[in-house]
Parts: sequence; C-alpha cells; structure tokens
Amino acid sequence: MKQILEKLLAILARAIIRKYKPKVIGITGSMGKTSAKEAVFSVLESKFNVRKNIKNYNNEIGVPLTIIGLESGGKSPIKWGIVFASALKQILIKNKKYPEMLVLEMGADKPGDIEYLVKISPCDIGVVTSIGPAHLEEFKTIENIAKEKQKIVTHLNKNNTAILNRDDELVKKMHQRVKANIIYFGYDEAANIRAIDMHHHGEGLDLSGIKFKIAFGGSTVPVMVPGVVGAHQINSALIGAAVGVAVGMNLIEVSEGLKNYKSPNGRMSLVPGANNTLIIDDTYNSSPRAAHAALDTLDKLNIEQVERKVAILGDMLELGDYSDEAHIELGKKAVESGVDLLISVGKFRDLVLQGAKAAGLSEQNMCSFEDSIKATEQINELIKANDLILVKGSQGSRMERVVKKLMKEPEKAEQLLVRQDDSWK
Repeated sequence: MKQILEKLLAILARAIIRKYKPKVIGITGSMGKTSAKEAVFSVLESKFNVRKNIKNYNNEIGVPLTIIGLESGGKSPIKWGIVFASALKQILIKNKKYPEMLVLEMGADKPGDIEYLVKISPCDIGVVTSIGPAHLEEFKTIENIAKEKQKIVTHLNKNNTAILNRDDELVKKMHQRVKANIIYFGYDEAANIRAIDMHHHGEGLDLSGIKFKIAFGGSTVPVMVPGVVGAHQINSALIGAAVGVAVGMNLIEVSEGLKNYKSPNGRMSLVPGANNTLIIDDTYNSSPRAAHAALDTLDKLNIEQVERKVAILGDMLELGDYSDEAHIELGKKAVESGVDLLISVGKFRDLVLQGAKAAGLSEQNMCSFEDSIKATEQINELIKANDLILVKGSQGSRMERVVKKLMKEPEKAEQLLVRQDDSWK
C-alpha cells in the first residue's frame, strides 16, 4: 500500500510541477538542511509567492505532499481522498495562487532517494549543505553519501544554479560534475558569498544570538541570527543569501529577508535553564560531524560567568559498523573541547565514556543513563548554578526530554523545543 501511495503521489506531484512550472530550490546535505530551508524561505518570501516543506516532509511522500500543498492523510482513507482530490483539482483547474517558487528540503536515507525526488521535481537551484557520516547502515561509506547527495546538483542544466559549501571538501569536489553555474558559500576567501566578523551577541549567560556580515561582490551587509550559537549555524544564512542572489535579489533585500529568519527549534538553540544556567539545545538530531561541531562551539564560548561546561550526549544512530568508533571518538572530542562534566545517555553510553577516559577525563566528572527518561529522573541533581549545558542526540534518543527537565520555564516547552506535539508525546 505504501508503494502504491508513493507512486500515486509522485504522478500527481509531477503533473502539478509540469502545469505550474514553479522555480524549485532543492536542498540536501548531511546536516543543516532544515535551517537552510528556513533561511531560504525567509529571504524569498519578502519578494515572491513561495512555499516550503510542510513540517519535516523531505522524503518520497513528504516532498509530493508539499508540492500538492496538504499534510499527510495518516491512516485515514478519507483524508487521503481529500489529498488526491485536491491534487486532481489543481491539475484540471488553474490555481492562480499556486506558489511561483518551492523550497524543498530533500532527505536521503538510502541510495536512490535524491534521484527519485529530483525526477518528481527537477530543480532550478540545487543546494548541498555538507557531507558527513549519517545513515551509514544504508550507505556504508561517506563517499557513497556524497555520490547520492550530489545528484541534486548534477542533474541541473547550464541555465540553473548549484550552491555548494566551499569549506567542505566532499561538497567542493562536486563542481567537477556540475554543468550549472556555481555559487560557493562559506568562510574560505575563495567563496563567492562569505561570512566575516562573526561574534556572539549578548553578555554572560544572556546570549541572544550570532552577529556577522555577509560579503558578496565587494559589498557587505550585517546580519543577526537570533536565539542560536555556533559558527556552522551561519551557513544557513549564507545559503539564503546565495539563493537570493541567484534569483536576482541584491544584498540589501537579502538582509531584510533574513531579519525574519529564526533557526528551527533544537538546532543549537539557546534555552534559559533553571538556577541561572544556559542550555544549548541541539536535540533535533545528531551525527558525528554535527556533534563535533556542537562541541567546538561549546569549547569556543568563553563566558566569564560560566563556572562549568557540561555536555549531555545521547546516541548517534544509523551509523552501522561505524557506530562503536564514532561514539568512542565523541567521548574523546568532548574532553578535547574542555568539558567539565560529561553525561552520556543511551545504548552507546559506555563507549562514549570509554573515549572520554582514554582522553584523560576522570570518572568523577562523568556519568551515564540508560535512556533519556532515566536521565530526567536525576539530571537536576548533577547541574549547578552558572553551568553552560550542551544537550545533543539523534531523534530516536529523545534528548528534548532532558532539556525540558532542565529549562527555566518548562511550560514553554511547546514553544521552544522539538517533538512536543501529541503524536510524539
């Protein structure tokens, strides 16, 4: 039934794309896809009629649903009937309000996923955020991940635009197979669109976000990304700027659009903690590269008020044969990043602590819990005033439960945290 559903949705979505011919911006990568999607949408919506993925619909069912413009029918035949009827109506009768641009995050859990999605909705602009170890149970190697992700830019023609991360070697190499115009983003001086003069805004534990400048074509504009930390979060704004430039916007228009950008919850989000603490909530998902980047940020945040840096790390899932090594390396990385207290959560917890011990962290500065539910029962006893706390883990680890337990105003969980709707609870 699922395969039949996918085929029907693909047929209908392709027909809608052919009829309305929207400009399609496709975004993929191992990390940062959703944040990039939000930044691109913020830039474009200031000037165009644009639609982005509904919720986190980035797969073979979600992308067609976004093209149709409706949410999943779930287990209800009646709701799916409404979806199909809406799609047929849009094909048969002109919808004058159909978006002129679609911003589509495209995920890849297995080989062939990106190729499938770009056949449904060929892109005018393709974006690759980064490449790292994720879903290795299916892909086996990082090179295979790169090979799949690059299809979002290798299917483009010479009139299209590919937007590539200049700081990522595997992404940068993709230019060899790209026929489209290329815009590079990043910190590298050879990037077309660069971030310069980056600093965190706010004082002490009252951090409010990141300030920096976007440089392009000899001009610069100031940008503020509120509510987050981490240099890698800037890439989303750079991607938004690159897409804006690709569709003919100038830097001033891009800067105005980015004023409406807010990074999605659970992506290096700043959440006030109880007892004068500050939480860096990075609980949406995790992978080795993303976890190391989060720890780098924790390391570089030198706040006078902070007495301890605490890392609460959940499992990184779907890494296949690389799982053991990745979690040992994560423990080592935590120690190298200056963590004073390491709390490991999940089935790989012992491996994380093994890596931390090998790197020199004493046992009195580490502990572990079987899962996030167990962690919430004692976590408050381990946290002290003026702690700076990083919480991270893969979706299946459900580390947002830990953030909710530690936050100053848990009644705001639905507003500030990921996975707070009834289906997750």
